[in-house]
Amino acid sequence: MSESIAVPRTYDTAFAAEEKKKLVKSLRRFDMIFFTVCAIVGLDILGQVSGYGAETFTWVIVLGIAFLVPYGLLTSELGTAFPQEGGPYEWMRLSWGRLPAAIGSILYWITNPFWVGGSLCFIATEAWSNNISSIGTASFGDYAFKFIFIWISIGVAIVSLRYGKWIPNAGAIARFAVLGFFSLTVIIYAIKHGVHGYGAGDFSPTKAVFIGLVPLLIFTYVGFELQSAAAEEMEDPQRDVPRSLVASGILSVIAYGVPIFGILLVIPVNKITGIGGFLDAVTATFGIYGGAQNFLVDLMTFGFIFALITSGAVWMIGSDRVQAAAGYDGAFIPWFGVFSRRFGTPVRVNVMSGVASTIFMIAAVNLLKSKSQADTFTVVLYMAISTTLLSYLFIFPTVIKLRYSHPDVNRPYRVPGGNAGVWIAAIIATAWIALAAWVAVFPDTLERALGVGYGFVDSWGVTQARFEVFTLGTLAVVIAFGIVGYFFGAPVRNETDHRPLEAQPEVMS
Repeated sequence: MSESIAVPRTYDTAFAAEEKKKLVKSLRRFDMIFFTVCAIVGLDILGQVSGYGAETFTWVIVLGIAFLVPYGLLTSELGTAFPQEGGPYEWMRLSWGRLPAAIGSILYWITNPFWVGGSLCFIATEAWSNNISSIGTASFGDYAFKFIFIWISIGVAIVSLRYGKWIPNAGAIARFAVLGFFSLTVIIYAIKHGVHGYGAGDFSPTKAVFIGLVPLLIFTYVGFELQSAAAEEMEDPQRDVPRSLVASGILSVIAYGVPIFGILLVIPVNKITGIGGFLDAVTATFGIYGGAQNFLVDLMTFGFIFALITSGAVWMIGSDRVQAAAGYDGAFIPWFGVFSRRFGTPVRVNVMSGVASTIFMIAAVNLLKSKSQADTFTVVLYMAISTTLLSYLFIFPTVIKLRYSHPDVNRPYRVPGGNAGVWIAAIIATAWIALAAWVAVFPDTLERALGVGYGFVDSWGVTQARFEVFTLGTLAVVIAFGIVGYFFGAPVRNETDHRPLEAQPEVMS
């Protein structure tokens, strides 16, 4: 156990102090590594990014260095210096105050109902329909399958973290098994049948592909801070956060790079679809196993869907704690700040996430049911991407603000290079986020400005105007919900706990 360290904060509300008594320390470094890998490595997006061709592999490596490194550095400092439950919310609250933190946390939280009720359940449905048993679009079976998918993810988030953590751990192992077996199969397939040839020029970066890929790849790489949402349930965050981030970052780059390269080797670019790309490549290569092909493809499909469920579950585990922290701190509706005494989890926020996921799923199916599943998948994916990336504009700069506003805080890990190093890491990471957020919210606009072509939105089966109304309208509703929740939190904000910091046991580790 590390030396006890007081964690500076504005005074806790009495409500927060009471709820934190329900937390149990259960996350070890092993759990944190697998938790983060499960959060970052989402198999749902492999086909979408691979559709940009061989250049995708180049950008996976480039962003693995240019984005993940500064991102990991700033998250390591924040996670060790301010290891408080609800991590990102606390960092925003200490930096900007409760109202900006309320908006940032609602954007961070709502991403996951959009993601689980949107792209994840859509791609899971397509995978089941194509490989196990056909499900008609907007049919009873379609709704039922998506509903069950959503609520399994929610159930995992509700279970006590002491036991529930093993589901994300199993999800991380499932990813390695699925991706490892696929990679081995690609090698055998290549030896027997050859692969699509690529020249050095095919991997050369271009502006057009770069702009299209930025929001997708940045979206795939975020998640380092998620474990800090359960900071006061970690056994030793000051020691384990930086080490777990290094290990999970390296594993995540490998887990994306290798299968993307494999997909590109066996599937022509013009036949890669965002919703079916990975399993299409599995089907194409598993023919080498002869009569066992169908069984193995089915097995990979089950593993693929399980990985999707655990992706949604691990983000629900983290982001729901962020929103619950806003609730018990008076920046959101206090009723949602309650943790279950039985499970030690924010069950009320968990259920709210499930309801929001279900509503979004039904709305997406009905609003876009005249389009293909692939088109619907892309539109709802970009909706989830936009809310995610906008929330990080509130989070990343906190590392700079807290260096100046809380200079005396014990920082077991510091971004190298003093204050200059912090500025560089935060500016680089935030610049990537800002660029990706713009492209996600206003696709085709930057392409037009740079003269590198456009028409991505039209290819998704919706007009630019309809896409912007859907995206901006949803963002407006989400932000309004966050502001309303903030005003409902006024009674809690007015009853702060004014005990001296050293008398608050929850700030000791």
